Amino acid sequence: MKLVTFTHRGSTRLGRLEGEEIVDLSGAALPATLLAVLEAGALEEASRLDGPRVELSAARLEAPIARPPKILAVGLNYADHVAETGRETPTLPIVFNKQSTSITGPFDPIHLPKASSQLDYEGELAFVIGRRCRHVPKARAHEVIAGYLVLNDVSVRDWQRRSPTMTMGKSFDTHCPLGPALVSVDEIGGSPAGLALRTLVNGELRQHSNTKELIFDGFEIVEHLSTAFTLEPGDVISTGTCGGVAGAMQPPRWLVAGDVVRVEIDGLGAIENTVVLEPDTQLL
Repeated sequence: MKLVTFTHRGSTRLGRLEGEEIVDLSGAALPATLLAVLEAGALEEASRLDGPRVELSAARLEAPIARPPKILAVGLNYADHVAETGRETPTLPIVFNKQSTSITGPFDPIHLPKASSQLDYEGELAFVIGRRCRHVPKARAHEVIAGYLVLNDVSVRDWQRRSPTMTMGKSFDTHCPLGPALVSVDEIGGSPAGLALRTLVNGELRQHSNTKELIFDGFEIVEHLSTAFTLEPGDVISTGTCGGVAGAMQPPRWLVAGDVVRVEIDGLGAIENTVVLEPDTQLL
């Protein structure tokens, strides 16, 4: 099952992606949003209910969950990325958060900030929590994961380095494009391990790895996080990026306006975002 949030003829709705068509679930006996479906424990109903068909080419895919309760991410979780940063391999997951206002759609623009030119990409596998849980052992973590998606942990490197928490440099508006769909585990062969990941900038391959290379896999991350706090339906957890980021190149090849960043993960699809100058917005 691949669940999407889509806009068609001026209305944003919940749907199920089937090939090149979207099954419109807005008229079905379901909550109106994917987050509400997760909170209601209604994924099974979403997988089987029917509705009108909308051509994918006629719709716009939005972020599957527009405002997750939490966005949590893991740093330094591939050996090649650890090596290119010159850091030591962590013994526990390095966790930081991204603000919910950083969410944007899988094909929406991402902003080059006014405050920095050190804009970087990080293609990542992410997953969404499907049920409220605490103290989840690794062996049962699969029970609380609703599905998987593609995420770009867009990073503003100088702002990231200013604080050990990294939150400011990870949370600029539009710096968390994700999607294109929430994909159930049966769609990816029963396991999120062994999925090839690629990040391309203007068609040039910059990152290429496989989720089997994760230092801490998603189940270990769930166990670690849920030791400290409750995970809730709709929480987005991103598992970290591999080597090949712009900031590690000599010289760094920061993203500039007009660049197109595409992140692909086998079985999950791709997101593609164009870098644009941050618009003029100010509270007077």
